[in-house]
Amino acid sequence: MKIVLLGYMGSGKSTIAKALAKELGIDAKDLDKQIEAHVGLSVPEIFKQKGELFFRKIERQVLEDEISKNVEGVLALGGGTPCYGDNMSLISSQENVRSIYLKASISSLTKRVLSDSSERPLIKGIKTEALPEFIGKHLFERMPFYERADLIVNVDQKSVEEVVGEIRDLL
Repeated sequence: MKIVLLGYMGSGKSTIAKALAKELGIDAKDLDKQIEAHVGLSVPEIFKQKGELFFRKIERQVLEDEISKNVEGVLALGGGTPCYGDNMSLISSQENVRSIYLKASISSLTKRVLSDSSERPLIKGIKTEALPEFIGKHLFERMPFYERADLIVNVDQKSVEEVVGEIRDLL
């Protein structure tokens, strides 16, 4: 089985993917890292040099490649991946894929992304006081996509181990 983790930036997708994969004895991959390897640029550099449309096109190609591989593993998506094109339909249509939405509150997400906001193209340059409203607006827009996941796990005020244990129990 392939496990796909989705959720807003700062929800812990990459961290949970690594810990869950270790717990289950399978590989973990981060879609953004796969895109960076494919293009030869970091995600912020891709956005800056080539634009979001280019990024989303490559993101779809790399997602298809990863989903189609007949290999067990955990794949952490980018926060926007489920919301573009028919990416969520692609994920949902795969028999061997379980998608899990790592759900976090606006306040949790704000705290988590503040420390590395300069590395996140979507929020780079947004003032700290405007961040909760920005995140809230995005969550509202993205929620219909995120909630199409097979499972929803609330990650607020839980340790990585607690989230991994909850996912393991649900699977």
